Formats: sequence, C-alpha cells, structure tokens
Amino acid sequence: MPKIDIAKVPGVTSSNYPAKFRHIMGNRTRQALGDAAGLTQFGVRLTRLPKGAGTSQRHWHLTEDEFIYVLEGEVTLTTNAGEEILRPGEAAGFPAGVADGHSLTNKGDADAVFLEIGTRSHSDLIEYPDIDMRGMRIGKFGSFTNKAGIPYTEY
Repeated sequence: MPKIDIAKVPGVTSSNYPAKFRHIMGNRTRQALGDAAGLTQFGVRLTRLPKGAGTSQRHWHLTEDEFIYVLEGEVTLTTNAGEEILRPGEAAGFPAGVADGHSLTNKGDADAVFLEIGTRSHSDLIEYPDIDMRGMRIGKFGSFTNKAGIPYTEY
C-alpha cells in the first residue's frame, strides 16, 4: 500500500446528529485516514479541534471499541468520573459495551490534534447519557431517536 498523502484526504466538518445536538462540534475537522488506506475492519481518523470545539455529545457504543491518542494541544476528556486533561503523548480507550459515556473538548487556546481509532461493527447502538438521544446503525445506514424511540426528523 503506498504512503497516504494526508494533505489530499478530505477534511469533514459536518455531523449527522440532529440539528439541536450538533452545536458542540463547532469547527471540528476529521480526516478518514483508515478509508484512505482502504481499511475495513477498523477506522482511523485524524481530528483537529479548534478552541471551544468538541468531538461529540458524551456517548458510549454497545459493539465498538474506541481509542484516542493526542498529538498536539490539549483536550478535556469527560467521562462518568468527571473531567481530565489529555496532552500530547497521552491516550484513552473506551471498550465496547461499557456504559461510561465519553467526549473530548478543546478548552485550551491552541488547536488540538489527535488520532481516533475504532472498530467498524456492522451494527451498533450508541447511548448518549446526557441528552435525550440514542443512535442506531446497521451497515452504512444510521438513525437517531429519542430514548422513547421516536425518530428525530430535523437534520
């Protein structure tokens, strides 16, 4: 496999969250390095968080492991235990099925850059403990409902 030209991997700033939950991402940018390499069993993204931006709403996955490794800047990791700072060279992992929601936010003054690595399960359930949302995915198709199972319609 040839070397990946990271500068040519498109950066994605959009989110598939319902509109009312999207604000946390700010100007977050993700580059799908795993897709650029043709990987199918796990994903790798290079993520850049400007000051004030976050990765996602706090969440956990039923069937997917997640791992992050900080390259530049600082991020605040929020879990059930509270907040802690992760700096360059530090990492955190989130095993599938563990009901400990996590999210990352850049509360520093400089951009934060990190790798996100995770399982690519065929189907998954994503729980969001702080908001009235649940995510479900089968194959490439996903949807969001509230916790009573009513689909969100405003995207």
